[in-house]
Amino acid sequence: MKKLLLLAGGASALLLAACGQEDTATGTTEQKEVLEMGTSAEFAPFESRNPQGDIVGFDIDLANYIADELGVELKITDMKFDGLIGALQNDRVDLVLAGMSATDARKENVDFSTEYNHSGEMFVSAKDSGLETLEDLVGLTVGVQLGTIQEEGAKGIIEEEGIDFELKALDDSGALVQEILSGRIDAAYMDKQVALGYIEAQGLDAFDDPTTASPGMAVAFPKDSDLVDDVNAVLAEMEESGKLDELKDKWLTDEQ
Repeated sequence: MKKLLLLAGGASALLLAACGQEDTATGTTEQKEVLEMGTSAEFAPFESRNPQGDIVGFDIDLANYIADELGVELKITDMKFDGLIGALQNDRVDLVLAGMSATDARKENVDFSTEYNHSGEMFVSAKDSGLETLEDLVGLTVGVQLGTIQEEGAKGIIEEEGIDFELKALDDSGALVQEILSGRIDAAYMDKQVALGYIEAQGLDAFDDPTTASPGMAVAFPKDSDLVDDVNAVLAEMEESGKLDELKDKWLTDEQ
């Protein structure tokens, strides 16, 4: 495992801070670095809050594994998805794991790790809605999560595929499902893994997006972060050892 790279001096672009940890055998306190991570806990199964209020999910397990391999403590900050890029740019967090796709537009503002997952997208609708194709969406209202690749993708479907539907952007995926159930939108365009959980829980209908596949998910960093190479090394080790597949088996499903 590569040693974690840290910038020297107090003006480091990273937010890694010392955290005291007592050695019970010697009674002394060792200093351990803290890795500040941003996420948006409204994106199950990647990140959400359990009944006890804890943030759990695929990305959380992945982040904890990365932190353990780097020998640092992990501190997670929950925020709106559309504020995550800004948090990286303003050095409020060291990295972001939030089911974020590594799009070309985002790469202009932040750096990304190698991709660790690719889900694809689905259109989700109420039970027995009869919506089965893109053409069925013409003239309807489709919801997306604000600031996500799905928002970009839906705009692309309107412009490039000529499917004329009204677009409604909301803060999180849970709000999208509530809008479907209340009849305020006709469908929601969502990450497939996220959609599958709601389909099972709420008895919703859905169909796969037949258009060009979106980029995969990756860890995001401030531009020129020294953490990129170290995190990529951990991801490569997880891929080789089967640990990444183990997390996918735990949290993700391919079945509709």
